[in-house]
Amino acid sequence: MPAVDGPLVEFFQLVPNARKPQKADRAVGGTIPARALRYCEAITGASGFGWYVFLPMPFQVLWDGHDILWTYHGVDGWLSLSDAAQYPGFSARFDEIAPPDTRGFSPTFLGRSIQPGGIQVWTGCIAKTAPGWSLLVRGVANIAKSLAYEGFEGIIETDHWFGPLFTNLRIIKTDTPIEFRCDIPFLQVQPVPKEVYADKFLRNFVVKEMHELTAQNWAQFRRTVVEPNVAPQRKRGRYAVSVRRGEPL
Repeated sequence: MPAVDGPLVEFFQLVPNARKPQKADRAVGGTIPARALRYCEAITGASGFGWYVFLPMPFQVLWDGHDILWTYHGVDGWLSLSDAAQYPGFSARFDEIAPPDTRGFSPTFLGRSIQPGGIQVWTGCIAKTAPGWSLLVRGVANIAKSLAYEGFEGIIETDHWFGPLFTNLRIIKTDTPIEFRCDIPFLQVQPVPKEVYADKFLRNFVVKEMHELTAQNWAQFRRTVVEPNVAPQRKRGRYAVSVRRGEPL
């Protein structure tokens, strides 16, 4: 595990946003069922792993199968997204603050992909992680996904790549206005040590069949599966309690 001297991640909010990145919520804003919140550490652990990132404003996107249009509050009608679009007023603000040799290079808010229905959406942030750490960028865990588009996941080596924190989407529904909200998390970013996803690390695995289970394996299975089901008074949430206390099952 790479040592961390200082913050594990720094978020730089280039586009003003009242909803700053925040720690992910184990209850996902209260949407997790109470039973899962109380007993299922697997769900709540995944839900609370990482940080939420929000969009700086709400907007809508429309794809007719060929052209992509977008609009937002205060605009009369739809705007063509033939290539890329800036966040309203951001390019001028960027040039006011940026050093002379970086002016004119403000990140785009929306960009069109060469893939049919593909768009790239910027959160208005830049993220920087401690040396040896990357960010897994994905949709929010354990929340209902839109049926109108799907998001791609990606690992960004943000310890040295200092650029816009964006994601790529593929629109599924045509001729349907798709709303992107700013009051709910848009992305969940999760810290990952680089060594964990290195090829030499991921090749270090084996696959065994049932007859290869050892006596120790069967003993662990017995504690995990058999004993809770034959106990006269089964205590629910045994796994959750043991994980939260850092105790073995």
